[in-house]
Amino acid sequence: MYKSNYNHRQHHLVLNDIDLRLLKVFTEIVRCNGFSAAQASLGMSQSTISTHMRHLEERLALRLCERGRSGFQLTLEGSRVHSAVLDLFGSIERFQGEVGDVQGELNGQLAFGTVDAMVTNSSLNLHEAFRTLAIRAPKVEPDFDIAAPQVLLQGVLGGRYHLVLLPEQQHFSSSNAITIFSETQHLYCGKDHPLFKVANRKINATLLAQHAFAGRSYMQRLPICGVNFEWRAVTAHMEGTLILLNSGCYIGFLPSHYAAEGLQSGRLRALAPSRITFANPFQIIFSGDRPSRAARLLADAIIEQTADCKA
Repeated sequence: MYKSNYNHRQHHLVLNDIDLRLLKVFTEIVRCNGFSAAQASLGMSQSTISTHMRHLEERLALRLCERGRSGFQLTLEGSRVHSAVLDLFGSIERFQGEVGDVQGELNGQLAFGTVDAMVTNSSLNLHEAFRTLAIRAPKVEPDFDIAAPQVLLQGVLGGRYHLVLLPEQQHFSSSNAITIFSETQHLYCGKDHPLFKVANRKINATLLAQHAFAGRSYMQRLPICGVNFEWRAVTAHMEGTLILLNSGCYIGFLPSHYAAEGLQSGRLRALAPSRITFANPFQIIFSGDRPSRAARLLADAIIEQTADCKA
């Protein structure tokens, strides 16, 4: 990050509605990592975004970012302001939630995050949980994010999310975490892989260790199911793993529900599925010790859906 040379003086800042709108533009620019990338989500031209940023910097008497041919980058002051803005908007959302609780009406944003490849999980039916949320709390606005587990965990602990749904994290325990279901994973290869036509009885740890393995970037490189895999590729997402498997050059683990279509079409094959398999527990984690009513409502709806699927 750059040290700003912006000539500023200390002054008492009183925020108004215009300032809040400018700060929202600023946070979206940072989220998109640049002015041009933020045009679509903000619905503004790049020149309008530049004008808003200039007004904000003049208002704060700070240089918040560098932009130009070298690309977008926050200054040291900009980084501190951005962190403070996130805290500010988080406080506003919590205030709206508390007032809604007092009024008996749920409203405001509900920031939720989970990992990818959840849409095919019939043991979860996440869409039904959001249907329940929309019916019971129509004024709540979900902010739905897909991210890697480590990003989700950091985000919920830091207040970016109100709640997250993710695989259980090793070396992490919290009274705000609830384990709700387990996802079965098997080892797969693509149709062009040398192991595709090898009989399951011939597949063993020694043979598997001889082939390139595509692992998850957030997993420790320890033996899995007794196999010391040869890590040759990493990805944080199931879709990345699936693409690597379809190349015919790697073996890797996928949730059975996510691989089902590939199995049916003949593009994938499970390798010794009765032996090379594990269960991946999933948990809901709340941000803070006092989750909002909206967060509890969504969590209850998710838990209700998993219970219905088990029935």
